[in-house]
Amino acid sequence: MMKVANRLHSVEEYYFSKKLKEVNALKAAGKPIINLGIGSPDLKPSSQVIDALTQALVEDNAHKYQSYQGLPEFRETIAKFYDTHYNVQVNPDSEVLPLMGSKEGIMHVSMAFLNEGDGVLIPNPGYPTYAAVTKLVQAKAIPYNLDATNNWLPDLAQIETQDLSKVKLMWISYPHMPTGAKANFEDLKQLVVFAKKHNILLVNDNPYSFILNQEPLSLLSIPGAKEVSLEFNSLSKTFNIAGWRVGMVLGSPENIQSVLKVKSNMDSGMFYGIQKGAIAALNSPQEWFDNLNKTYAKRRELVWQLADKLKCTYNKNASGLFVWAKTPKGYKSEQFIDQLLHDKNLFITPGTIFGSQGEGYVRFSLCATLTQIEEAIARV
Repeated sequence: MMKVANRLHSVEEYYFSKKLKEVNALKAAGKPIINLGIGSPDLKPSSQVIDALTQALVEDNAHKYQSYQGLPEFRETIAKFYDTHYNVQVNPDSEVLPLMGSKEGIMHVSMAFLNEGDGVLIPNPGYPTYAAVTKLVQAKAIPYNLDATNNWLPDLAQIETQDLSKVKLMWISYPHMPTGAKANFEDLKQLVVFAKKHNILLVNDNPYSFILNQEPLSLLSIPGAKEVSLEFNSLSKTFNIAGWRVGMVLGSPENIQSVLKVKSNMDSGMFYGIQKGAIAALNSPQEWFDNLNKTYAKRRELVWQLADKLKCTYNKNASGLFVWAKTPKGYKSEQFIDQLLHDKNLFITPGTIFGSQGEGYVRFSLCATLTQIEEAIARV
């Protein structure tokens, strides 16, 4: 067996990659598993989006290599979308870069800005890929704890008690995944002030701002944020095209150019038809967002009923594609979800996969039909 690179020893196989093998084995054995663990939208994109993709397939340039920076029309549409929905003005030629999903962008940004040994502030709990990629590029992951007493927002005073001289980058994600906590304008303003004070690149991962959230907010709406910040966004959740792999990063021309240097050496441009479909998605009317949220609101009401029946507690003011809930007294996260999986044929996510601060919590996904959630309620 070929000896692997040392960096591979710093990370484990992604939790869902491993756990779904177990879930699928139970399904193969005839178990009627209901999956409320994965945040993979089960709803369809709009007919306009599908039409734009399929019509693009017969265009002359559809099957050629595409620009590393994406179609000019796509970048212009992203800029218009940010202006319309976030009141953020960006130059589509220099401050916008389409990505094949924001998850890939985490690697691009890390490779562009981090050297071996650089410190990276990572939310605990938070998206596991932040820490995994940090370790893969041989930087140092420095978790900062979040908890319910502070609405899952960073305690900047506590963070500043540490030596930040080697910290180069800070990951945030608001609305927050997995908790659904929202940051307001003042919260983000304080984070920008912190980043400027310590010369840290602040990166907001923002794919959930339109899901069950009446006030979408961008980090780049903060005056001066563009100088020290980048923001990721994604079409996966808002437009039900997770498998298409379409995202974007926005920021200053200098920072976008640095990310492009990495990206242009890792792919050969996004497929033309997908870009055309993404343009149609970003031009969706308000009715699209309203109807999407009506569906998720109905599902969330049932998930709250399920959580109540399981004696889990949760915050009804949270947003996003999940319900983050505290386990019943006396239960550890993984113990609780394994009991549900094997006794009730119900799979939910343990909070511990998002960091040590997730112990004692579980996450329910809203990516299941009303019928499936009702069946889950009946089982418990």
